[in-house]
Amino acid sequence: MSDTQHTTPQPPPLGRGGGALLRSYSRPRKSGAPAWWLQRVTGLALVFLVVGHYILMHYNPLSGHDYGETASRLASPWFKGIYLGFITIGMYHGLQGIWNIVRDYKLKPAVGLTIFGVLVIAGVIFVTIGWNTILSFDPLKP
Repeated sequence: MSDTQHTTPQPPPLGRGGGALLRSYSRPRKSGAPAWWLQRVTGLALVFLVVGHYILMHYNPLSGHDYGETASRLASPWFKGIYLGFITIGMYHGLQGIWNIVRDYKLKPAVGLTIFGVLVIAGVIFVTIGWNTILSFDPLKP
Protein backbone atom coordinates (compact mmCIF):
# COMPACT_ATOMS: atom_id res chain seq x y z
CA MET A 1 0.00 0.00 0.00
CA SER A 2 1.22 3.43 -0.78
CA ASP A 3 0.87 6.49 1.38
CA THR A 4 0.09 8.87 -1.49
CA GLN A 5 -2.51 11.46 -0.86
CA HIS A 6 -5.58 11.53 -3.05
CA THR A 7 -6.53 15.03 -4.11
CA THR A 8 -9.47 16.30 -6.02
CA PRO A 9 -8.50 17.18 -9.60
CA GLN A 10 -8.54 20.92 -10.23
CA PRO A 11 -9.81 22.55 -13.42
CA PRO A 12 -7.10 23.62 -15.85
CA PRO A 13 -5.86 27.20 -15.59
CA LEU A 14 -7.94 29.70 -17.52
CA GLY A 15 -5.09 31.57 -19.15
CA ARG A 16 -5.25 35.26 -19.94
CA GLY A 17 -8.55 37.06 -19.81
CA GLY A 18 -10.48 34.24 -18.15
CA GLY A 19 -13.47 36.08 -16.72
CA ALA A 20 -16.30 35.00 -14.49
CA LEU A 21 -18.33 33.63 -17.39
CA LEU A 22 -15.50 31.31 -18.42
CA ARG A 23 -14.98 30.16 -14.84
CA SER A 24 -18.57 28.98 -14.69
CA TYR A 25 -17.89 26.60 -17.57
CA SER A 26 -14.67 25.21 -16.07
CA ARG A 27 -16.27 24.09 -12.80
CA PRO A 28 -19.12 21.70 -12.27
CA ARG A 29 -22.50 23.37 -12.50
CA LYS A 30 -25.04 23.47 -9.78
CA SER A 31 -27.65 20.79 -10.01
CA GLY A 32 -30.24 21.35 -12.71
CA ALA A 33 -32.81 19.38 -10.72
CA PRO A 34 -35.20 22.30 -10.01
CA ALA A 35 -35.43 23.18 -13.71
CA TRP A 36 -35.81 19.50 -14.59
CA TRP A 37 -38.68 19.10 -12.11
CA LEU A 38 -40.37 22.32 -13.24
CA GLN A 39 -40.21 21.12 -16.84
CA ARG A 40 -41.95 17.88 -15.85
CA VAL A 41 -44.54 19.58 -13.64
CA THR A 42 -45.42 22.19 -16.29
CA GLY A 43 -45.57 19.44 -18.92
CA LEU A 44 -48.04 17.50 -16.81
CA ALA A 45 -50.09 20.64 -16.14
CA LEU A 46 -50.14 21.37 -19.87
CA VAL A 47 -51.44 17.89 -20.63
CA PHE A 48 -54.46 18.54 -18.40
CA LEU A 49 -54.93 22.10 -19.69
CA VAL A 50 -54.73 21.06 -23.35
CA VAL A 51 -57.11 18.13 -22.88
CA GLY A 52 -59.53 20.35 -20.95
CA HIS A 53 -59.27 23.06 -23.60
CA TYR A 54 -59.89 20.57 -26.38
CA ILE A 55 -62.92 19.04 -24.66
CA LEU A 56 -64.47 22.38 -23.73
CA MET A 57 -63.72 24.26 -26.94
CA HIS A 58 -63.45 21.79 -29.79
CA TYR A 59 -65.03 18.46 -28.89
CA ASN A 60 -68.23 19.88 -27.46
CA PRO A 61 -70.48 21.01 -30.34
CA LEU A 62 -72.48 23.20 -27.97
CA SER A 63 -69.47 25.32 -26.98
CA GLY A 64 -69.82 27.61 -29.96
CA HIS A 65 -67.14 29.77 -31.47
CA ASP A 66 -68.97 33.02 -31.92
CA TYR A 67 -68.37 36.28 -30.10
CA GLY A 68 -71.19 35.79 -27.61
CA GLU A 69 -69.87 32.42 -26.41
CA THR A 70 -66.32 33.74 -26.18
CA ALA A 71 -67.51 36.82 -24.29
CA SER A 72 -69.50 34.73 -21.83
CA ARG A 73 -66.52 32.47 -21.15
CA LEU A 74 -64.13 35.38 -20.68
CA ALA A 75 -66.57 37.12 -18.35
CA SER A 76 -65.95 34.30 -15.88
CA PRO A 77 -62.94 34.77 -13.55
CA TRP A 78 -62.57 30.98 -13.56
CA PHE A 79 -61.95 30.83 -17.32
CA LYS A 80 -59.72 33.90 -17.21
CA GLY A 81 -57.59 32.25 -14.55
CA ILE A 82 -57.32 29.03 -16.52
CA TYR A 83 -56.30 30.86 -19.70
CA LEU A 84 -53.78 33.06 -17.86
CA GLY A 85 -52.24 29.93 -16.37
CA PHE A 86 -52.28 28.24 -19.76
CA ILE A 87 -50.43 31.16 -21.36
CA THR A 88 -47.86 31.46 -18.59
CA ILE A 89 -47.17 27.76 -18.10
CA GLY A 90 -47.07 27.11 -21.84
CA MET A 91 -44.61 29.93 -22.45
CA TYR A 92 -42.36 28.87 -19.57
CA HIS A 93 -42.39 25.23 -20.68
CA GLY A 94 -41.63 26.07 -24.30
CA LEU A 95 -38.85 28.56 -23.59
CA GLN A 96 -37.26 26.33 -20.95
CA GLY A 97 -37.23 23.51 -23.50
CA ILE A 98 -35.56 25.73 -26.10
CA TRP A 99 -33.02 26.90 -23.50
CA ASN A 100 -32.19 23.28 -22.60
CA ILE A 101 -31.53 22.51 -26.25
CA VAL A 102 -29.31 25.59 -26.58
CA ARG A 103 -27.36 24.59 -23.45
CA ASP A 104 -26.60 21.20 -24.98
CA TYR A 105 -24.49 22.90 -27.66
CA LYS A 106 -22.01 24.34 -25.09
CA LEU A 107 -21.76 27.66 -26.88
CA LYS A 108 -19.41 30.46 -25.96
CA PRO A 109 -20.63 32.31 -22.87
CA ALA A 110 -21.42 35.53 -24.76
CA VAL A 111 -23.50 33.67 -27.36
CA GLY A 112 -25.34 31.69 -24.67
CA LEU A 113 -26.04 34.86 -22.70
CA THR A 114 -27.35 36.59 -25.84
CA ILE A 115 -29.67 33.70 -26.71
CA PHE A 116 -30.86 33.54 -23.10
CA GLY A 117 -31.59 37.28 -23.16
CA VAL A 118 -33.53 37.01 -26.42
CA LEU A 119 -35.59 34.12 -25.01
CA VAL A 120 -36.39 36.02 -21.82
CA ILE A 121 -37.35 39.20 -23.69
CA ALA A 122 -39.50 37.27 -26.19
CA GLY A 123 -41.19 35.37 -23.36
CA VAL A 124 -41.97 38.54 -21.42
CA ILE A 125 -43.34 40.24 -24.54
CA PHE A 126 -45.59 37.33 -25.54
CA VAL A 127 -46.85 36.66 -22.01
CA THR A 128 -47.60 40.37 -21.63
CA ILE A 129 -49.55 40.38 -24.90
CA GLY A 130 -51.50 37.27 -23.84
CA TRP A 131 -52.27 38.59 -20.35
CA ASN A 132 -53.25 41.98 -21.76
CA THR A 133 -55.60 40.35 -24.26
CA ILE A 134 -57.34 38.27 -21.58
CA LEU A 135 -57.46 40.91 -18.85
CA SER A 136 -58.53 43.81 -21.07
CA PHE A 137 -61.28 41.88 -22.82
CA ASP A 138 -64.60 43.60 -22.27
CA PRO A 139 -67.52 41.21 -22.84
CA LEU A 140 -69.91 44.14 -23.22
CA LYS A 141 -68.11 45.55 -26.27
CA PRO A 142 -69.18 43.83 -29.49
